[in-house]
Amino acid sequence: MAVVLIDDASRARLVDRFGPSVEAWCAALPALADRLCRRWGLTVAEVRPGNTGRTLLCRAGGNRLQVLKLCPDKEVASAEAAALAAWAGLPRVVQVLDSDLEHGAVLLEGLEPGTTLVGAEVPWDEIGDLLTALHSVPATGPFPTLLDRVRFMFDLAERRLIGSAAEPHLPVELLAAGRALAEELAVGGPAALLHGDLHPANVLDAGPARGAVAIDPRPCVGDPAFDAVDWAVLPIAEGGTVEDGIANLPRLDADRVRGWCVALAPLVAMGPLTRGGPAQFTDAMLRLASS
Repeated sequence: MAVVLIDDASRARLVDRFGPSVEAWCAALPALADRLCRRWGLTVAEVRPGNTGRTLLCRAGGNRLQVLKLCPDKEVASAEAAALAAWAGLPRVVQVLDSDLEHGAVLLEGLEPGTTLVGAEVPWDEIGDLLTALHSVPATGPFPTLLDRVRFMFDLAERRLIGSAAEPHLPVELLAAGRALAEELAVGGPAALLHGDLHPANVLDAGPARGAVAIDPRPCVGDPAFDAVDWAVLPIAEGGTVEDGIANLPRLDADRVRGWCVALAPLVAMGPLTRGGPAQFTDAMLRLASS
């Protein structure tokens, strides 16, 4: 049976992210994927979901796993490729094998078993190593600023909040307060090359030799504490506190990590509120946003 490269739900996510013009890209996707697979000697085995494109798990010669990422926005693909090039050789970051940025394509090494850290026991030492490795690279190149990234995130959240299941529970004023604090934090503090989207779904288990490996960066330049937010709030889901999470990341500035957690708490709460309504975790995140 042929692999379905894009279904209705995936198409809808891309339209939500990029607008109706992405429909033409979706229609052309099978031909593009076929052309690139023939060029690189790949056979598509599985398609993974994504909000900015399609991720194709492929087999190359000798049954080697490789990952072909396709994005309708060439700037998004180019920024990812540039950041991964800056991090080339770091074991904690997925490595680029080739690219065709004119067509928004990046070919990556396969990671096995390749399971995400969502719901898994967090290897805190490895996450600390990962953050240190990411931020050790000089912040050079045509990357957006953290302020750009923050404004994009809150613009998207404000648009998606209207009419969503989260709207009755997430006051617009709280979102605005988070935005103001995030913009203030974004223009101060140290600067490093950031992953920009470092949550547990974007860190894979690459086996005992490599452990936790980051994928799917949305790179920008700014405060390293920003990359720690999704990890610092994890203990809250188990009845803990943000301070418990921060204590697991001792190499970062604790005050700035907490500040970012407060600023981004409305965004962290918004996804679960949209999907399942209020819960202990979302209630705690909204209290944190108000603190």
